[in-house]
Amino acid sequence: MSLKMTTAAIRRSFVCDDEGQDLIEYSLLLAFIALSGAAMFIGMGRMTSGIWSIVNNNLASANQSSGS
Repeated sequence: MSLKMTTAAIRRSFVCDDEGQDLIEYSLLLAFIALSGAAMFIGMGRMTSGIWSIVNNNLASANQSSGS
């Protein structure tokens, strides 16, 4: 009888205990923010690369025009 009560008490404690829930939620939130930041960083890198390519081409054509 004592073993049944102990097992039931452990189950009840396990089901009702939500102490680690906050840690998991904050970890998932941090992972989401990190992945979003990485995706944004990659996207902005491509955009910045495109802008620098346009500027470089314009400067090269201006240099050729003034040199001729």
